[in-house]
Amino acid sequence: MSKNNGNSLLSGLSDAMADAVETAGTATVLVNARRRFPASGIAYDSDLILTASHVIEREDDIPVLLPDGSKKSAKLIGRDPGSDLAVIRLGSSVAELAESAEGEARVGQLVLALGRPTPDGIQASLGVVSAIGGPVYTRHGGLLEHHIRTDAIPYPGFSGGPLVDSSGRVLGMNTSGLTRGASLAIPVGLAWKIAESLAKHGSVRRGYLGIRSQPVEIPSSHQDTLGRQQETGLLLVSVEKGSPAEKGGLMVGDILTGFAGQPISESDELFARLAGEVVGQPVKVEVLRGGHLQEDTVTIGERK
Repeated sequence: MSKNNGNSLLSGLSDAMADAVETAGTATVLVNARRRFPASGIAYDSDLILTASHVIEREDDIPVLLPDGSKKSAKLIGRDPGSDLAVIRLGSSVAELAESAEGEARVGQLVLALGRPTPDGIQASLGVVSAIGGPVYTRHGGLLEHHIRTDAIPYPGFSGGPLVDSSGRVLGMNTSGLTRGASLAIPVGLAWKIAESLAKHGSVRRGYLGIRSQPVEIPSSHQDTLGRQQETGLLLVSVEKGSPAEKGGLMVGDILTGFAGQPISESDELFARLAGEVVGQPVKVEVLRGGHLQEDTVTIGERK
């Protein structure tokens, strides 16, 4: 490759990154809801802003600075400390909304972490996706189904801002409030889903079955019964009287192997499946009872 071609490629990449910042910056706002330390937010729907829960220290008259320099006042309408997400509502609509990426983030992908922590303008940090993981327990007792880890530097005030791809489309929301000593991004699909629940209910509804369980190995002969390779399930060691599980026909000694059409191998997976709109809905659960596969329907309760 010639020197000119190399310079041209570098120049093209540089321009693409700058364009991405400009594109996503039109939907990245400043949220000033704590003393001395403003943070960022993402305009994702009409008059709604998604930001990090840990940066919200006031519920009313929250100053918000829009990309065009205009100042608005917002009100907290919902928050979920477990996922460190909060939704605030402006008194009027914003001009530009964030556009979510079509696909999921990939390890090795070039990304930009954006923030608007000062009135001086948008700020950016370049990096790559270093890992995609989950579920992970968070510092406020929640369980995050998925997360994105990058090596982009999380500058002060970047929490609540977007993680974007090279086209400026949102891959996730950045936050330093989920785990100590690390900055993660909540994938956009999960963030939008939680934001919808916060806007509707003010909190994230957590499902309740009324069971205690422990992981247990599934013998290979029983795996044949399942019709798939699944080495572990959840042995029900107690079922609360009058609980959704008891009403749905689950019994002590059952091995829970599936929930809503998805395999369940450990407690974290079940915990993650019990979040959100599943509350109040009838759900098919799959259990092994005496070596035989059985499917029951359980109407999920709400954890208080």
